[in-house]
Amino acid sequence: MNSSAAAAKQPYRPSWLRIVLIGRKPKNTLIRIVVLVAVCFVVFNFILLPIQVDGISMLPTYRDGQINFVNRLAYQRHEPQRGDVVSIRLADPQVSHPHVLYMKRIVGLPGETVSFVGGQLLIDGKVLNEPYVKKCDWEIEPVKLEPDQYFVVGDNRSMPEALHKKGGAYRWQIMGKVLL
Repeated sequence: MNSSAAAAKQPYRPSWLRIVLIGRKPKNTLIRIVVLVAVCFVVFNFILLPIQVDGISMLPTYRDGQINFVNRLAYQRHEPQRGDVVSIRLADPQVSHPHVLYMKRIVGLPGETVSFVGGQLLIDGKVLNEPYVKKCDWEIEPVKLEPDQYFVVGDNRSMPEALHKKGGAYRWQIMGKVLL
């Protein structure tokens, strides 16, 4: 029997590289890839929203350029809590850039009065302990929050108060809770 006849009788065996890259059943591998892409699309567009920190307003908690994820389902069963770091949209998405989000910490809850005196945050006239803030010398007059409004601010209060994006954010503006 010659070698070509022996080769014809042996079943085709894919190389180890093909098995690693495609698998033994290419049709099943293609189905797995399609399902994986669809799941990633849903997760990263509707559940976990990637967000990159741009600026120093959240130092020392979050660094400039750091990438985190926003859990868009975090507030399906309960409302945002004081101390949560959230992603908010400061403007109406119909009017301005819908993809511009801010990362801020919730310090004031609906119906509360928020002020800064001598660099200390006061909620309804009582000092709030904020271990994540290193230095602050802000003076902000009392702000009474509406029933569906939260007071948000960054952690880096050593920045001049005028350079900080802060203030009341309505519940509809809160996109979700930042993970990590």
